[in-house]
Amino acid sequence: MNWNEIASVAVTLFFIMDPLGNVPVFNAILSGFDSAKRTRIMARELFLALLILFMFLFAGNAVLGFLGLSQSSLSIAGGILLFIISLRMIFPRTTSRDEIEGAEDPFLVPLAVPMIAGPSTIAILILLGSSQPDRMLEWSVSLLLAWVATMILLVASPYLMRVLGRRGARALERLMGMILVILATQMLLNGIRDFVVSLPTGT
Repeated sequence: MNWNEIASVAVTLFFIMDPLGNVPVFNAILSGFDSAKRTRIMARELFLALLILFMFLFAGNAVLGFLGLSQSSLSIAGGILLFIISLRMIFPRTTSRDEIEGAEDPFLVPLAVPMIAGPSTIAILILLGSSQPDRMLEWSVSLLLAWVATMILLVASPYLMRVLGRRGARALERLMGMILVILATQMLLNGIRDFVVSLPTGT
């Protein structure tokens, strides 16, 4: 296995999952529960998100074939989507109190989907699974590493919020957003290049 590639993909997935940006939302939604209930809900949502992500990773070829999509179109769409997500990390939207208080026991939505298993993460996994299906073990390890790092960060989020504070967490999230802008641009350029290469050449 190529551990450099695994680490690179794992870091990318970790950034896209944006656990730092999700920390305030997780804490706000789960603030009304005692620590035991809070831990059970968080563990359940994390495992649901992992199952969904693995499903899209291994179903990448089937999804593309069923919808008649090319890898270049998925790469372009993923780059655009990732660019939008990264902009939201740099310029975050304030979550209203009504949105937070509306959820009691947040089964699947919004913590598992789309907070962890979001559209950008799903698009990246489908692209990986469809473009290089012979490296599924490596992509699975990358996904698992990113998920474990996200889980550790979210479970330790109460302590993290006390140490960093809202400003510190916001600064780190914006830094992650800047890195994702670069990754999104590269993905978009790769998709455009692959599309141009696939065009029939004139005789």
